[in-house]
Amino acid sequence: MKKIFLLLSFFICVNSFAQLLSSKLEKTTLALGEVNHLVIKIENLKSRAVITAPKDELLPFHFEEISDSISINANTYERKIEFAVYEEGIFKIPELEFKVGDKLLKTIPYEIEVINTALKEDKINDIMKNKEVDLEVTDYWQLYKLYVLAAIAFICLIFAIVMFVKYGRRSKDSPVVATNQTLKELDSLKKKKYIEEGDYRSFYVELIDISRKFITKQYRIPADILLTDDLIVLMKENNTISQDNEKIVEDVFLRGDLVKFAKTFPDKEVMEKDFTEIRDFVQRSSKDIEFENLRKDV
Repeated sequence: MKKIFLLLSFFICVNSFAQLLSSKLEKTTLALGEVNHLVIKIENLKSRAVITAPKDELLPFHFEEISDSISINANTYERKIEFAVYEEGIFKIPELEFKVGDKLLKTIPYEIEVINTALKEDKINDIMKNKEVDLEVTDYWQLYKLYVLAAIAFICLIFAIVMFVKYGRRSKDSPVVATNQTLKELDSLKKKKYIEEGDYRSFYVELIDISRKFITKQYRIPADILLTDDLIVLMKENNTISQDNEKIVEDVFLRGDLVKFAKTFPDKEVMEKDFTEIRDFVQRSSKDIEFENLRKDV
């Protein structure tokens, strides 16, 4: 009896000092666009701060968040999220991380199936039958003249852009100009003090956006439209960027993706290191360009 009493006392003491995390998902099967609810609750906070993804940014990008309400008091943190999914398939809500003091709490993962409730066998019948009308050339012109004029204008615009790129102000495309412009943008990012304030998501979003634009302009690699994995593969196949610079871009971009989906929470030292390495990469990029030009001449 004494052992049982001691065990019960131990568990009561542990529970009285530990934070309790619970989560509840209303539905695991949804129709397209149907609203679902996720509730996350942390108890026994004892006035400790809760650090997690910002409002409206907790769920992965497949989930369209409709509302994200957070209620906090001295002992309880409660977050209620309404969301919908507009694609068919099976989607996962991963473990969501919440840092309370020095302790990292994680929710259980969920899997949601989204189905289209419209049946393929459903027939759609017209109320009235279509009438056939004879059209003349002038009628077709009136119907499609805007499309024709828009197509001509689009072709002229493409021609003007090509001529400007080919014969325009080429000096602005020089590696030195691109490097200096990007260094100014990085200095502006530094002045926003995201690192000092611990706003890691805003910091990585802007840092990677600046880096993608720079790689696109400096190396003629479509980094502004490629996914991170595809960009890494293309950089290695292209062999224009040095291996040291490739490694920096790969590490920072992959970490930025994890931050974006709230899967990691970098500290200030990591953010400072990533900023410095990207800045050094931009400054060293001219050597990559010089090597590429020498290789082409050979």
